[in-house]
Amino acid sequence: MRDPKKSTQPQSFSHTELLQELFPGSEGVPQGSAGEPTLGLYPVADGRLALVHGQQLAEFTPLSGQAKAALHCDLCHFTRSPSEARIYRVVVAQRRSRYVTLCGSTVHCQQRAGTAGLNALAERIFPIESGAEMF
Repeated sequence: MRDPKKSTQPQSFSHTELLQELFPGSEGVPQGSAGEPTLGLYPVADGRLALVHGQQLAEFTPLSGQAKAALHCDLCHFTRSPSEARIYRVVVAQRRSRYVTLCGSTVHCQQRAGTAGLNALAERIFPIESGAEMF
């Protein structure tokens, strides 16, 4: 017998709730060490990445398969072999996605790109339209 209290529909969460999940204990906008809004690329689950810029959040979903030629990282602008880089899809609006190539080691990639590189990537992705479904 089916339990009527359990819902089979997927839950929907606001951007603020997702940021609170990623940054527990923070109030409002997550802040960096100097008081500026948080800016970074963070690994989440299943090979996905989250780009956080203040209260904005974008989910990068890796595409399956492997490229045959060298790939150019959109963050640090280094050319990588297909085994060292991945292609990600980011939903930015309803029925509209952007494709981004990033190095496999995002920690080192972010160090090479610096804050200016992360800001440039964030400008390409944000703002995400409210009708876009990220999950």
